[in-house]
Amino acid sequence: MKKIALFIVFVMLFAVASSAFADDALKKLGRGVANVATCPIEIVYRIAEANKESGPFAAMTWGVVNGTWRTLVRAVVGAYEIVSFPVPIPADYKPVIDDPEFFLGDGGLY
Repeated sequence: MKKIALFIVFVMLFAVASSAFADDALKKLGRGVANVATCPIEIVYRIAEANKESGPFAAMTWGVVNGTWRTLVRAVVGAYEIVSFPVPIPADYKPVIDDPEFFLGDGGLY
């Protein structure tokens, strides 16, 4: 437990110590946490979107498949961004998912 706490402190200090990228690394961390926390909402959103566009049969089939896939992608990318937040990969801490960068986008669902 002590080693894990020490590792977390080291990673946080490393992120803050790199003055040129401190804000970007922390945004990457926040983006990763947000993506992991909101990934289950993708299923519900994709079902509702398919229902609105194509009806209930599409919602029960394509909506579930699409929502499950996007949930997995958002969770994996979020976990990757959490683990790799001090490292500027991809270049300049750009988001891996940018459609939208955060699930709730600009204050609304997409």
